[in-house]
Formats: sequence, C-alpha cells, structure tokens
Amino acid sequence: MGTFDNLKGKVSDLVDQHSDKIEKGMDKAGDFVDSKTGGKHTEQISTGKDKLRDALDGLDGRNDDFPDNPPASTTPPSTTATPPLSDNPPPRPAH
Repeated sequence: MGTFDNLKGKVSDLVDQHSDKIEKGMDKAGDFVDSKTGGKHTEQISTGKDKLRDALDGLDGRNDDFPDNPPASTTPPSTTATPPLSDNPPPRPAH
C-alpha cells in the first residue's frame, strides 16, 4: 500500500467518525462566504458544498457518511447588500 492509499484510508476513517462535524463546518464556511458575497453566489456555493460532500462521502466507496438531503443553510441569506469592492486602491497619506 502506497503513501497516498494510506493517507486516503486515514482521511476516510476520519470522515466516517466525524461526518457530523465536517457537515457543520462545510455549512458554516459556505454561509460565511455567502454572506461576504452578498448572496450573489449562493447556487455556486451550494454546488461546491454538494461536490465536496460527495467526494468525501465516496472515499470509502460506500456513500454512507452524509445524509442524502443535506441540511439547509443555518444562516439566512443577507438581506443587505455588501458594497462592491473598489478597483481603485485607497489614497496614500501625504508625508
């Protein structure tokens, strides 16, 4: 068994043991990014979380670590728009 296979086995075991914590972490990270983008990329964030969940779940070939229907986002989308970032750098202070 090679180093990669050994590492994959360890990660698979960790996913088996801590899938609930991983799920909460993915949701929290997704909610954070969604809030920072003002909800503009909610679908892409959701798709990314789903793909990550599927990849981690399939490490052992069983797809049994995460529920089929992932929980809804724990934080509602922001109703206030985040102001867009300016392409211009901030002014330099005078010396």
